[in-house]
Amino acid sequence: MNQTATTKRSSAMQRFYEEAYSAQNYAPFVQAKDHPFYPPLCNFIESYSLSAGHCLEIGCGRGAFQDMVDDYTGVDLSAAVGRYIHKPFYQCSATALPFADSSFDAIWSYAVLEHVPQPESALEEMQRVLRPGGYLLLAPAWQCRSWAAEGYPVRPYRDFNWLGKLVKASIPIRDSLAFRASYIMPQRFGRFLAFLIRQRPTKFSYHRLTPNYERFWMPDSDAINSMDPFEVIVWFVSRGDHCLTFPSWQDGLFVRTGPLVFRKG
Repeated sequence: MNQTATTKRSSAMQRFYEEAYSAQNYAPFVQAKDHPFYPPLCNFIESYSLSAGHCLEIGCGRGAFQDMVDDYTGVDLSAAVGRYIHKPFYQCSATALPFADSSFDAIWSYAVLEHVPQPESALEEMQRVLRPGGYLLLAPAWQCRSWAAEGYPVRPYRDFNWLGKLVKASIPIRDSLAFRASYIMPQRFGRFLAFLIRQRPTKFSYHRLTPNYERFWMPDSDAINSMDPFEVIVWFVSRGDHCLTFPSWQDGLFVRTGPLVFRKG
């Protein structure tokens, strides 16, 4: 993508999130207990004794989790969410965090990485600002579907031309576990073998999506990346970090979805 197209997309993305958070229907959660991420975040904080730690949330939205720890800092691309935050807040990109190296004891991020144009840069920033021995809870929407942008699953057949109707009709097959495993598992084994042979940090591999910043049909209509959780596991482990959710490669190879917890090496 050339520089002009990149700038236009960045402007459209910024405008979309400012407008979305200025309204009330996008990511509307303001109470922690109402949020679907509340149970795994509670477990994360309790399991690693983080209630007194210096904690960062990347993509804090309306700040539903800001009171779950005492020492909290939130960052978000949208400036509009700042009015919901009563603890330290910074409007910034996940790819350019305004903090010194090794600043935080723990980081968490929910449903954010799939919306970041350069996800590997965001991973590098997370690793940079996390102290050695610190903990990261990463829970993006994994393997976002290309058909979400135009809302194929939620729109009626009459909305589409003949090609669109074929796309909609194919979704149950393309979204089945067997179909997806037929191409995901060979990719995973290939990435794993490449790491074993080379024994050096991997480059983060993902699929670029075309987001819909004009109409939010359904969750992940605005996703810009489709990512495999195993790819994230390999990325961190190849850099000397530890995946606490899947400590063995055998388990990690068969990861499907859900949060991942890492400890920085």
